[in-house]
Amino acid sequence: MRMKKSVETLIQLERVCRVATAGEAGMPHLVPVVHAVANGKIYFGSGNDGRKALNLKTNPRIALTVDVYSEAWSHLKGVMVQGTARSIEKGPRFRKIRALLYRKYPQYPAEAALDESDSVIIEVTPTRVFSWGLD
Repeated sequence: MRMKKSVETLIQLERVCRVATAGEAGMPHLVPVVHAVANGKIYFGSGNDGRKALNLKTNPRIALTVDVYSEAWSHLKGVMVQGTARSIEKGPRFRKIRALLYRKYPQYPAEAALDESDSVIIEVTPTRVFSWGLD
């Protein structure tokens, strides 16, 4: 599924999204992550032993939200993406997406470096997108 330009722009411009996963037993897990968008897919990093990464190994279904709050509710906007996720564990693709995340978040390398020895990049492929307040 191809995301509308307005949806992709909102996701790219916002600094944080919330990611929901569920493990084999179905227990939900919801966390904020920093993310980037490229070629219609959404990316974020994780420790390879992080709960979200472990959940996605057994259940690749994922949901994420990006939203903008306003006291004037007529200005609320956001998007929910449902899709499938896969881990990129190493190699040129890992390094390319890591560079994309590092460009968006310059503090990333010093504060939470992504290394092929202990991290993964999660690639989210949207299958359903619901948005509000966008064109």
